[in-house]
Amino acid sequence: MAADYEGGNPAADHLCVLVHGLWGNPKHMVSVAKALRKQHSANSLHLLLVKRNQGSFTYDGIETGGERVFVEIQEELAAIRASGGNITKISIVGYSLGGLVARYAIGLLDAKGVFDEIEPVNFTTFATPHLGVRTPLKGWHSHVWNGLGARTLSMSGRQVFTIDEFRDTGRPLLAVLADPQSIFMSGLRKFKRRTLYTNIVNDRTVVHFTSGITKTDPYTDMSKVRAHFIPGYEGVILDPKNPVTPLPPKDVTFRSVADDTISYAKQLPIVALLVVLIPIGVAGFLASSVYQTFRSSQRIRLHELGQAPGIKTAEYRIPLLIRELRSAAEETYEGLNSASHDPEYLASSDESEDDKADNEIIALERKQSHSQALPTLALSACQFTMIKNLDSVGWRKYPVWIQNVRHSHAAIIVRTETERFKEGHVVLRHWLNEEFIV
Repeated sequence: MAADYEGGNPAADHLCVLVHGLWGNPKHMVSVAKALRKQHSANSLHLLLVKRNQGSFTYDGIETGGERVFVEIQEELAAIRASGGNITKISIVGYSLGGLVARYAIGLLDAKGVFDEIEPVNFTTFATPHLGVRTPLKGWHSHVWNGLGARTLSMSGRQVFTIDEFRDTGRPLLAVLADPQSIFMSGLRKFKRRTLYTNIVNDRTVVHFTSGITKTDPYTDMSKVRAHFIPGYEGVILDPKNPVTPLPPKDVTFRSVADDTISYAKQLPIVALLVVLIPIGVAGFLASSVYQTFRSSQRIRLHELGQAPGIKTAEYRIPLLIRELRSAAEETYEGLNSASHDPEYLASSDESEDDKADNEIIALERKQSHSQALPTLALSACQFTMIKNLDSVGWRKYPVWIQNVRHSHAAIIVRTETERFKEGHVVLRHWLNEEFIV
């Protein structure tokens, strides 16, 4: 039996699809669904919390996940028509990896003509790694995260770390998703409103530059800036036009050697505990990853052969480009990406690049970095190109400063109902009051 917030009445003409993230399930989107239902009745808004791509199935890749979500949307539309309803508008919400899966599904919806009959209204992402999760951090943590992470999440890991070659394009899937000539960008452009919410600090899974689609980061040390909030959403939602300004040196909080010593002393028990637990956690995570990657490869094989339940793959393997055809573990994983090292920025001197086109992109970014107030992060050429292409469609970007929890990734959508995540309700309230169009 569907929960009160799911589904809708035949009178509802607007379908809103909620797509969870990696390791996720529909329950992770319940707070989002409840917030929507509180504001919009079942007579006006029909809610679909996707279920086909949950749990370890999220290992199977963005393409496979996107096809599953597309099928589920098609099935829901058919069921609504069969019950006497008529959907004329559609909105899609993606959380974390779910935002990338949703972008793939959007391309299929557009290419299959769904947007010719149903108007795309809102596309919203919360803490989605639009540029992947390759991190521009210094030190061994970066090498561990970029190397190990890419190889422990089956196809999804390869894709979000952009080390894959998607089909016969010779490029990472995320690059194809952001290609101006792709079905994915065509579908994205058709939405009335594209909105993203990005955690500026404490997100150990998806850091700000990738969820905010940006090459700079003014939030590396919040003690040195003054935050400016949107009226009515103080303490959580920063003003996107003027999020922060530097504090004068005299206003910067002074910490004595004694203060630092006390702070470090307080952390010693935690550090000692981590020294013991991290090796155990990593070993367990790697063992689980090997098993899940094996299971994932089997599911992908069945999917590709068209033998997965309810999926006829041949119906969705359509040209991707419009004008040009080109062929407990979670905590351990997140911990690798949360090392408190300084971000790495583009060096002033040229570095050798294997690809001439990539070298030209990096050189241009270095040149432009000198004229910017903030230094440019040391992203890859592929990521710089994705930023340019994605920004061309226009986004309403909202920086979110969640301060009451150490891990803001789950809090931004109130992934579980807990008092600790109450700041996430402010985010959802802003989205519904200021951004979501019915």
